[in-house]
Amino acid sequence: MDSISQAALGSAVVLATMGRHTAAWKAALWGAVAGTLPDLDALMDHGDALLNMVLHRAESHSLFYLALLSAPLGWLVARLQGEQQHWRRWWLALALALLTHPLLDVLTIYGTQLLQPFTDYPYGVGSMFIIDPLYTLPLLVGVVAALRSQQGLRWNQAGLVLSTAYLGWSLLAQQHVRGVLEESLRAQNLPSSQVLVTPAPFSTVLWRAVAMGPEHYHEAYFSLLDGGAPVQWTQHPRGSALRAAHATHPQVQRLERFSHGFMRVQASPQGRLHITDLRMGLEPCYTFDFDVGAAQTPDGQAVGPATQQWQRPDLRLGLAWWWQRLSDPTAGPLSRVPGVAAACGG
Repeated sequence: MDSISQAALGSAVVLATMGRHTAAWKAALWGAVAGTLPDLDALMDHGDALLNMVLHRAESHSLFYLALLSAPLGWLVARLQGEQQHWRRWWLALALALLTHPLLDVLTIYGTQLLQPFTDYPYGVGSMFIIDPLYTLPLLVGVVAALRSQQGLRWNQAGLVLSTAYLGWSLLAQQHVRGVLEESLRAQNLPSSQVLVTPAPFSTVLWRAVAMGPEHYHEAYFSLLDGGAPVQWTQHPRGSALRAAHATHPQVQRLERFSHGFMRVQASPQGRLHITDLRMGLEPCYTFDFDVGAAQTPDGQAVGPATQQWQRPDLRLGLAWWWQRLSDPTAGPLSRVPGVAAACGG
């Protein structure tokens, strides 16, 4: 999740755990620090854009390492605040703030290596978009209320309950939408070996799906406000032949594993090999598209570091489409909005 959500969650958790054993501002401050701490790995540069992607949310998001860190951090904060008598409570509070960070992250689709150092498998449930105001606002309201008065601690607890309930709702909504979309794939006789269902930006009302077939992938959007309108799928080439030709390319292998196979391989007009993570973005604009060398390079030979190609839609066009598609199933996909493809480099 975004940094504001993580800081708000950390503050809310530490406020709820410390209660009246310390000043509310101290609990909120140190909770925000602990809630933000795991994401400092984003400041590390591994010299390669693809490595920066797959090594984010790795050791710094490990439940094992964060649990180990919580004890000395709790002792240090208690000492700095002159509250050594409460160091065990600080330990518990900061442990909860640290551990809830990756547990919240795992509900997004990115990929969080929760079980380092035992496995580097990137877990991603995909029921939450990285920014969702309906999750974050109850936390912020509760934290602000707790800072304003001691009675505000109840508001903080209510904010935690509401935000956690919203996470539960996202999981239920995702399963409902998955059932609708898988039934649509069967009804339309569309081949699919894998199906991804994840929220479109900023809410759990509009959802995006990607279904991987042998030669193509299909994308669809479904809003909980669609009623019984048929699901519209659009077809796009996944670059199977080019993927096979570069089967041993280390960058191709790395992204395929991290994306769980939701990947596209293309050759640019300039003859460059591009690999794209299809999980994050909306056709034709993807957050993680990488140039990994010449498309005609002998199989398996790496050609320098991967470089990320930013593909961001025009914000005005994107928000207008999003607002219309929330309640209008005839709006069509973002890829058909005039000007979007050009803005994304398509």
